[in-house]
Amino acid sequence: MRRDPTWAQLSTARAFQDEFDLHFPLISAAAEMIPFADASFDLVISEYGASIWSDPYRWIPEAARVLRPGGALIFLVNDTLLKLCAEDDENGDWIRLLRRNGFEVEDLIEIRPPDDATSRYKFVSLDWARRWPSEEVWKALKK
Repeated sequence: MRRDPTWAQLSTARAFQDEFDLHFPLISAAAEMIPFADASFDLVISEYGASIWSDPYRWIPEAARVLRPGGALIFLVNDTLLKLCAEDDENGDWIRLLRRNGFEVEDLIEIRPPDDATSRYKFVSLDWARRWPSEEVWKALKK
């Protein structure tokens, strides 16, 4: 199941489903009010969706609600160094919020480009990105 707030994004998702012959239900809903029963899923993932656009004090409790015990929450956010240059939630805030909603942080990965990567961005070189990653992947398990 994929939850997406806009029909245009769902249209893109449908095209990928057809391209890869991988079909599952698609719905449009806000991350803060997912229309599913408690303990419905083993995995909730946000790749720059709810994790950066929605209020974390509303979407994380909702993710906790729909996850089964032992289920995983995985989400991507901007890395600490990037957050130093812009107002954002601090890692301590994320950890406290996750714990308050029954999660245990299992991993925090700072993403770096692979050795064979190329870049189309002029504002950051590959050397810079390898030294100071700008993205984090958080993995938290529901207790």
